[in-house]
Amino acid sequence: MEVISLNVGKPVKVDYRGKPLETGIYKLPAMGPVRLHTGGFDGDGQADLVNHGGPDKAVCVYPVEHYAYWEEQLGKKLENSAFGENLTVRGLLETEVCIGDVYEIGSCLLQVSQPRFPCFKLSQKHGPADMPAKVLATGYSGFYFRVLREGMIAAGDAIVKRESGAGSFPVRRVLYLMEHGRTDRSDLPELSELETLSLVTREKFRRWLSAEEG
Repeated sequence: MEVISLNVGKPVKVDYRGKPLETGIYKLPAMGPVRLHTGGFDGDGQADLVNHGGPDKAVCVYPVEHYAYWEEQLGKKLENSAFGENLTVRGLLETEVCIGDVYEIGSCLLQVSQPRFPCFKLSQKHGPADMPAKVLATGYSGFYFRVLREGMIAAGDAIVKRESGAGSFPVRRVLYLMEHGRTDRSDLPELSELETLSLVTREKFRRWLSAEEG
């Protein structure tokens, strides 16, 4: 397991359906190590601070293994950070990585906090209006890390698993429930109390459970 590319960038203004849009999805590979804090990488930023960024979503991760599929679907070569991820990685697939898993990368210690739920900005960047739906259908979503120990990370760093998350809930399963949890509430009681799952996702699951009880 390794970091293929480390990507950072500040929000930029782009056109989306004839209107200006500010987005942080356009990141570029960093040359050399970059310091990571609990709030994210030096030189990085997000435009939508409600749905992106913050301690539970400090680092966005995407597996390089999915790039070949998307290149075939989109009919173009994809550059690193095609999905706006900070870390393009090898060996961390959503079907195997679980909420709460802890990894050491460079001098940092990171914990898986939640899936990356796709939004319309993927359509702005790549073209197809149904891009978020395609991501959900495949489960090729990527995920987020929170930072347990700050430090430095660089492209080429090895990724070493240090701890398995309680409950053993794969990112792919949680992504499914983030989309379908209103009707499929299996696992929601346990996930809503799983402290390593991001607070915003736990609260969403609790609301859905409360609605069922009501």
